[in-house]
Amino acid sequence: MQTEAEVRAWLRSHGTETVRHPGGTLYAHLCRVQERLGALGHTPVTQFAGLTHAVYGTDGFDLALLFWGEREALRDLIGPAAEELVYLYGSCDRDRTWPDLAVNRTVADRFTGEVTRLNEDQVTPFVDLTIVNELDVMEQDPSLLTANRAYFTDLFTAWEPVTSPAVATQAHRLLTA
Repeated sequence: MQTEAEVRAWLRSHGTETVRHPGGTLYAHLCRVQERLGALGHTPVTQFAGLTHAVYGTDGFDLALLFWGEREALRDLIGPAAEELVYLYGSCDRDRTWPDLAVNRTVADRFTGEVTRLNEDQVTPFVDLTIVNELDVMEQDPSLLTANRAYFTDLFTAWEPVTSPAVATQAHRLLTA
């Protein structure tokens, strides 16, 4: 596992500072997600996952920095627990996963089609990472907040039983403002 500075250097070397993203660049977004997770009390494992959450691309952001079949490279960079969270996040088929996530605690894999049951210690970090990512995007592009407020209000309310109180408060604050 590398240091935060080394992980950030790796991200920059993979072009994240040149990829446009709401609020500037993908690099800036990844850093904001990591920093917010830290400020909300998440462990370094979850913070590293937040910093690298888009490495395999996501269901909402197609660009991959690394092919999902090359997971060992990211494991070496951020450690196995953080990489597992990144894989779950990147592979998540949102349409098949998000509606029942709080009840089923499963992630449908958009790469393989398999369904994975989250371990109890993965549920809240996965949900919080997802929420923090979406909050950052909507804060950086208020038109997305306007267009998606009702959807995310309903979704994040359904997820409250598995969301950390700090993240639930932030979501409520943004969505009801």
